[in-house]
Amino acid sequence: NAAKEEEERPKSLSDQEIRAKIQEYNAQVTENGMKLGDDGIYTGFIKVHLKLRRPVTVLGTRPEAEAEDPERRTSFYLPSNAVKQLHISSSTTAGEVIQGLLNKFMVLDNPRKFALYRQTHHDGQDLFQKLTISEQPLRLRLLAGPDPECLTFVLKENETGDVEWHAFSVPELQNFLTILEKEECERVKQVEKRYMLYRQRLQEALQEAQGKPG
Repeated sequence: NAAKEEEERPKSLSDQEIRAKIQEYNAQVTENGMKLGDDGIYTGFIKVHLKLRRPVTVLGTRPEAEAEDPERRTSFYLPSNAVKQLHISSSTTAGEVIQGLLNKFMVLDNPRKFALYRQTHHDGQDLFQKLTISEQPLRLRLLAGPDPECLTFVLKENETGDVEWHAFSVPELQNFLTILEKEECERVKQVEKRYMLYRQRLQEALQEAQGKPG
């Protein structure tokens, strides 16, 4: 599916409209409904799909590991398309959701390296819109309803054009180089194996042809 930016912005709702929307939302779900507080703040659940292409930096599993010590850090790829459910309020911002996700996975990377996107589907296309750090995901969820086809939240790298390498620490850059070298070695091995098999088949075909009477 093609992807493009969506420009829609949610409208403001009155207290009465919010109450009606919550009732409508809860009527469509069997669990994890939204609850409206006396202060007008409502709470509920959102699911965030993780679609990160680059590895993240986490704290080592040893008890004595400290975040400030580069040698205690390690990098790995989070599972592709992992889904995390968060319980948030209508005042929770996209920036706070990003920080909450990083905390759950014990990620040490700067939150500015990531962005929360809203993904919608229209006419067979996936439409993406990067949320500002001040936008409120639960409010968007309420307006869209519970159907994930209408709205899905996705955590991705903060795509601002070229990669901002200065935002990465020295250990992170060194880890990227190590990962790149490993990927390069794997690709070389794959190519060598493919040509070795191809050469072997050609030699077998040649021997078979030479063994036939002329």
